[in-house]
Amino acid sequence: MLTEKDIQKIMKANREIFATKEDFDKLIAEVVINREEIKDLRKDVAGLREAIQSLITSVDKLAKAIDDLHQEFASITAKLIAMKGG
Repeated sequence: MLTEKDIQKIMKANREIFATKEDFDKLIAEVVINREEIKDLRKDVAGLREAIQSLITSVDKLAKAIDDLHQEFASITAKLIAMKGG
C-alpha cells in the first residue's frame, strides 16, 4: 500500500504531469481572459463591418457622381463639336 510519503515522491518525480491548484487557477484565468478578448474582438469586428459598409456606400456614391460627370462632359463635348460644325 502506498503511503503519503510514497505519493509525494511520485508527485515530485512527475511534477510536470500532475497539475497543481495554481496551474488550474492560471488556466481558468487565461480562459476567462480569452473569452473577454473574444467578446471584445467580436465587438471590434462588428464595428469594422459597419465602417466598411459605410465606406463601400460612399465609394459607390462617388463612382456614380464621377460617371454622371463623365457622361455630362461627353454630352457637352458632343454639343460643342456639333456647334463648331465638326
